[in-house]
Amino acid sequence: MKPGDHPDFYRLAPPPGASRDSTIRLDKEGRFWHDGERVEHQAMEQALRSWVAVHPDDGRPILTNGYDWCYFQVDDAPLFVSALHVRESGTTLVLFDGTEELLDPSTLALGADGVVYARARGGTLEARFSRHAQTQLEPLLVEAEPPTVSVGGKTVVLPDRRRAG
Repeated sequence: MKPGDHPDFYRLAPPPGASRDSTIRLDKEGRFWHDGERVEHQAMEQALRSWVAVHPDDGRPILTNGYDWCYFQVDDAPLFVSALHVRESGTTLVLFDGTEELLDPSTLALGADGVVYARARGGTLEARFSRHAQTQLEPLLVEAEPPTVSVGGKTVVLPDRRRAG
């Protein structure tokens, strides 16, 4: 059992001399930065991607490995969609940490800059589509204006992100 499995894990004070706030930042392209420097180590960046979660009490994005946690800054969305798998059995999002989950088409929205977003991790976090993932929506596109997709028999007009959910 990891400490993160304990119900009070996110309510415990940080270790002595430490803070729950960090200088880690996730930019709008899905790259991590620490103390203003780009996280270049591939394994570290992959670990950070896999640690993205939401604080259960205040809803802020956190990084947690089950043994410790901290808040981090998010320039846009805390998750990114790297690819989309469109299959007869369903459409799945491939998130930037390599995990896959079923796309809930009712969570799709369109940002002011034309970028598509969806909810992921049980609807708890927003995920920004990469350019590559966004092009993979093409087989699902029913109408270009307004942007309308058909996923699993559901036709959805993509709402403006600012007004969606």
